[in-house]
Amino acid sequence: METDSIEEIGIDEHGRLFIRPLNHHFPMIWRSGTEVHWDAKQLFLHSPKPREWSYLDWYKHIISVVKEGDGGNCELCPIGSTLWTNVPTELQRQILNSLEVLS
Repeated sequence: METDSIEEIGIDEHGRLFIRPLNHHFPMIWRSGTEVHWDAKQLFLHSPKPREWSYLDWYKHIISVVKEGDGGNCELCPIGSTLWTNVPTELQRQILNSLEVLS
C-alpha cells in the first residue's frame, strides 16, 4: 500500500470537507459510489456538505475509501505541516485523535 501526506484539510466555501494529498491524485474515485469526489481544479478529495454525518464522520469516510475501497489503495496521513483551512480547533483535535482509532 502506498502512503501520502495530507497537505491541507479544510472546509470550503460550499461547506464541504476537503483533503488535499501532497502527491497523489484520485480522478476516478467517484466510481466507488461513496459520495467521495475529486476536484481536478483544486486537487483535493471532498465530501458533500454534511447532512446526517459530521465533518469528522466524513473525514474518516474519505480516509477509509482511499485506503480500502476502489479509491486508490493509499493511506493518507496528516503531518506536522498540514494546513488547516476553516477547520475549528475542536474538529482539528477530533481528527488528530481519530488517527489512533484508524490505525
